[in-house]
Amino acid sequence: MRVDDQSSAHRAPDRSSAPATGHATAVAHPNIALVKYWGKRDERLVVPRTDSLSMTLDVFPTTTRVHLAAAAGPDTVMLDGAPAAGQARRRVVAFLELVRERAGSARAAVVTSENTVPTGAGLASSASGFAALAVAAATAYGLDLDATALSRLARRGSGSASRSLFAGFAQWHAGPRAASDAEADLGSYAEQVPVGALDPALVIAVVNAGPKAVSSRAAMRRTVETSPLYEPWTRSSADDLVDMRAALVRGDLEAVGEIAERNALGMHATMLAARPAVRYLAPATLSVLDAVLHLRQGGVAAYATMDAGPNVKVLCRRADAERVADAVRNAAPDAAVHTAGPGPAARLLDGDGR
Repeated sequence: MRVDDQSSAHRAPDRSSAPATGHATAVAHPNIALVKYWGKRDERLVVPRTDSLSMTLDVFPTTTRVHLAAAAGPDTVMLDGAPAAGQARRRVVAFLELVRERAGSARAAVVTSENTVPTGAGLASSASGFAALAVAAATAYGLDLDATALSRLARRGSGSASRSLFAGFAQWHAGPRAASDAEADLGSYAEQVPVGALDPALVIAVVNAGPKAVSSRAAMRRTVETSPLYEPWTRSSADDLVDMRAALVRGDLEAVGEIAERNALGMHATMLAARPAVRYLAPATLSVLDAVLHLRQGGVAAYATMDAGPNVKVLCRRADAERVADAVRNAAPDAAVHTAGPGPAARLLDGDGR
């Protein structure tokens, strides 16, 4: 897929056929931030301290169905074929309460969600999950929301979900710094980013698919509160975002990769400087990073990025993706390796799954 236009594959979320029957099914894909979001200015509203910019992927979709009950009562939440429990259930129910409040409804919901991305492995399963839930729940409860409003709503479930509503590349705006709650909520949303002639691929090395020892939320809070490198990183990240948008418009993959790699390594440096340190990097992570460096030394435009976890994503040209994937497999033989391209917007499915 060439990312050089605003074709139908790259539009904002499509709700033009939203049914008003109390049920809806939506699908959304995860995204990988190339300029990172790390740290919240408001945890309740999920408003970030910095802007971020991501690429939605064409792999690992989440499909979520919301069916409204006839009356009020406890919600039913099924995740990957089993009843959701603990924090996972609480987050979904809290999100449904927010939707019900806006819709003026007390009806309970039955939510069935199927992930194809390893949950809790630093691969943004919450992004695709809450983006799909936002589209399905808003439709089932009869909310008529445009793309910006849907993005604000998805943000309340998971910040990165605000970006998964959009195809291709998207920027999540942090919004005004000194603002009331209402102004902060309105000012923080994602939108699609214009892109020049790129043909990118992202080679994903899953070196550990298990849940993280330290959750992203806990690690984020600790970094913001204790790392002496955090504030300098936020300032440099703002510069990175300006440079990234310009590089994307130019279609300059080397510049996009250089910015993404320095931004990610800077974020992990802030975590390592936290008190106590947060270290997600595993031996296999470092082996893959070394392989990426060797690829560049050999003339292949390959650049690493990492979210809060040990897994590495390597940005490259689609024509080089197979060579990059082979190098990653050699560096980390036990890793699961996947190749992704730019993915579609979150969207409703009809009764036949189309």
